[in-house]
Amino acid sequence: MTRLSPRLLQATPVTVDHAEGCYIHGTDGRRYLDFTAGIGVTSTGHCHPHVVEAARRQIGSLIHGQYTTVMHRPLLELTERLGTVLPEGLDSLFFANSGSEAVEAALRLARQATGRPGIVVFHGGFHGRTVAAATMTTSGTRFSAGFSPLMGGVHVAPFPTAYRYGWSEDEATDFALQELDYLFATLVAPDEIAAFVVEPVLGEGGYVPGNTRFFQGLRQRADEHGILLVFDEIQTGFGRTGKFFGHQHFDVRPDIITIAKGLASGFPLSGIAASEELMERARPGSQGGTYGANAVSCAAAVATLDVIEKEGLVDNAAARGRELLSGARENTIDAIGDVRGLGLMVGLEFTTDGAPDRERATAAQQLAAQKGLLLLTCGAHMNVVRMIPPLIVTTQQIEDALGIWSEVLAEVR
Repeated sequence: MTRLSPRLLQATPVTVDHAEGCYIHGTDGRRYLDFTAGIGVTSTGHCHPHVVEAARRQIGSLIHGQYTTVMHRPLLELTERLGTVLPEGLDSLFFANSGSEAVEAALRLARQATGRPGIVVFHGGFHGRTVAAATMTTSGTRFSAGFSPLMGGVHVAPFPTAYRYGWSEDEATDFALQELDYLFATLVAPDEIAAFVVEPVLGEGGYVPGNTRFFQGLRQRADEHGILLVFDEIQTGFGRTGKFFGHQHFDVRPDIITIAKGLASGFPLSGIAASEELMERARPGSQGGTYGANAVSCAAAVATLDVIEKEGLVDNAAARGRELLSGARENTIDAIGDVRGLGLMVGLEFTTDGAPDRERATAAQQLAAQKGLLLLTCGAHMNVVRMIPPLIVTTQQIEDALGIWSEVLAEVR
């Protein structure tokens, strides 16, 4: 009898019968409030009728049209529609399937366009599980351990994670920028660096937002040294943070962004966006893939953009995110050392005597599932409980989730 790999560990005990909106209905007959959203993927909720209908129509006309062989209308329509929401100047797109592929496409483009080998990533970042993406990932050794040698040319600089350092945000930012300059002075010359690759909010690294001075400091150094600035928007894009893209909170211009997760409401689709001038500097034949820009995924993505626009989901994410963060901060216990977030990305860090408390974080996450609220953990020590509801979440659902969370905290304190 065949089984799934024993290393595929399930975060909750739920087996899904069906799902709709913010709810998952288990085969056990229970309804669960889903504040995982498939790790930030089901942006319009589970099985939004407009997305479902768009996918059904597309399945009936074309499932797969390999996009370096033939062109199809959903891809052309998606490309045009993304032009209305992408940052100014990012007018050229390449599509793939997964976030890791998008990160590697951005890496390949940056190296080919600049002729430089080096990449600077930032401590706590998550960029994927393939060899290059895992090399660039510093949110936990579980993503890269055991299959060395990894890719060369990657250098790690600090991210301004104020709580971990025990400093103010300004102190952490000063330190991060100073250490980046010190890296250039001692380990690698800046003219050997092709790109900075950074998340606007650390995802797997613990739901830690960056800040304006830090990102503008990266932009300044990128401009000074001819380095490309790549924002990994895979988890923060498409409204999740309360703006369409996470970097837009910080008044900073990217050269490349990576996209995936919330783009197609659960259908596999990813990509990168850059200027046409930059994209033209990729080598011929360096971009492609069998399943990239799948017709059904593209149709679902167009429908997702429809829903985000017509239902005002970016503004909803901002408003509901404020409610969620405020409520989580008001209802806390001594074992929660920090509550932070941006939009509908809220992290609660469990510590005991100043040390990471993975055991209590896990106990809280598991107890929440027993009570009908699905959550996940993250962070280097897996001691951060994260709340990631779909963008359609309502005030009442926020209140319901916080009510369950209050019950959980009363039992795990």
